[in-house]
Amino acid sequence: MPISADQFEAITDDSGPTPGTNAHEILSFLESNPDQAFTQSEIADATSVTKGSVGPTLVRLREAGRVDHKGSYWRVSDHVRSVDVATGHAGDVAASHEDEPLAYDDWQEYAVDSRKDRN
Repeated sequence: MPISADQFEAITDDSGPTPGTNAHEILSFLESNPDQAFTQSEIADATSVTKGSVGPTLVRLREAGRVDHKGSYWRVSDHVRSVDVATGHAGDVAASHEDEPLAYDDWQEYAVDSRKDRN
């Protein structure tokens, strides 16, 4: 069944691991400890993921750019950390406009029209 262009645009390829999976469990743990790196054994001890599944899952997360690996240590990637910060900031900005909606007409007066000055 075909979908509309709007539905297609709403699909995100980077939605992250599905909740309940080993990848989600490990990534959630690492994201909650962004300033630390852990060994596979430490990750297994801190999560419900078995020791035999931690390594292969971390490799897949590394290939997806979600975790970094040096020596025997693993941590959430800088990319994931910066996306988390940006998402939090966007949420804070949106929440700040809930009580006082953005006055679009006032904003439009100062907005830059990128179509101007085109030849």
